[in-house]
Amino acid sequence: MTVIVGGLAMTPLLRKLLGLNWPLILTMYGLLVFGVFTIESAARHLPQGGAWYADKQRDWIVIGSVAYFAAALIDYKWIKWMALPLYGGSLALCAALFGKDRSEVHQVDSGILKFQPAPLALMAGIILLAWLLQDLPRLGKRIPKIGWLLEEPIVKVGLIGVLTGVPFLLVVGMGDMGSALVWIPFAAICLLVSGVPFRYLSCMAFLAAAILPIAYFVVLPAVSDTGTQRIQLFLDISQGKPVDISGEAWAAHNIAVAIGKSGWAGTGWNASATEGSLHDKKFVPWKTAHNDFVFPVIAEEQGFRGSLLLLTAYALLLVLCLFIGAYARDPMGRIIVGGVVAVFFAHIFEGIGMCIQLMPITGIPLPLVSYSGTFAVICMTLLGLVQSVWIHRDVDRLRAEEEEAAAALKTISTR
Repeated sequence: MTVIVGGLAMTPLLRKLLGLNWPLILTMYGLLVFGVFTIESAARHLPQGGAWYADKQRDWIVIGSVAYFAAALIDYKWIKWMALPLYGGSLALCAALFGKDRSEVHQVDSGILKFQPAPLALMAGIILLAWLLQDLPRLGKRIPKIGWLLEEPIVKVGLIGVLTGVPFLLVVGMGDMGSALVWIPFAAICLLVSGVPFRYLSCMAFLAAAILPIAYFVVLPAVSDTGTQRIQLFLDISQGKPVDISGEAWAAHNIAVAIGKSGWAGTGWNASATEGSLHDKKFVPWKTAHNDFVFPVIAEEQGFRGSLLLLTAYALLLVLCLFIGAYARDPMGRIIVGGVVAVFFAHIFEGIGMCIQLMPITGIPLPLVSYSGTFAVICMTLLGLVQSVWIHRDVDRLRAEEEEAAAALKTISTR
């Protein structure tokens, strides 16, 4: 329905465009632009050159922009019908990557383009869980005999456990431990936002603490020897034990040195070895400096002020998302926003923490800044869903007002 406001025809599409959360958009594109310049410098040692990777990142940003505005302008309650096919398809693709060579393990070649199924599964999981956790009580009211059971907190716990546990195990089996770990904070946020009682959360926390030694000493060595070695290296460095900085501790040591020596202003963008750049000397892992280890490049070149600017932009992005979540019209909107915040925070904390020896080193990109085609598009789509929660926060009230106005006009016209 078209509404006339001050002589201007306000179509639903125009009203949505005018109602966009522009601080969220500006923060997102600010991080993307910052990332393009960083990627050009970080990827300078690769055969194609840094400019090639920066151009490719721009192409992914264009694709992500289409996905962002499509997700933002479509009411998120309709997107839920895509969740189950996306979730099942992405898990099938993750399962298909078992047993492949390490160089091929994280992506699928469709013949047209190569993409990573793990971020796609994460996005589908957020939408699917948000939908099911909202509609589970409604479904219970329609089935009188077992409806009471569907409203029990243990059902929510089991649903969250299954729908996050299965992809977690699949991604671990692919060898992508960094992407797998993101499912844990996402599951925790789902438990919290969906209203699971505190006594259940406390019980699960104690059980997790009891199971952790078994997982570390028994399960993790059977799944990934590399993961065990990286955690042990992290513990050795944290305790001040001697480590081999020319061997297994080479990356951790040189990354920490590059960040620690940068000072306030840093060496400058695309700095050379004569200007004091360790990255130019290939002391920062140069093959992955444009994705997993992009933060050391930022810290060395832009110094403390550049690192602080990056962290401030990320903090602003997350606070804006939390603000939007507080105004969500339904539980599905709140869970979507909570899931997006959990995913972004996990990537930011691990991606930066592993470079400053707060966390063990894992392969995980920084959202919107690292070179990561599929992940960049998924991040923008997730922020588009957050934007959709904001745009449609008052849609029910506006629809009711439009119906009242239409009824009033019809009544006046019949007199």
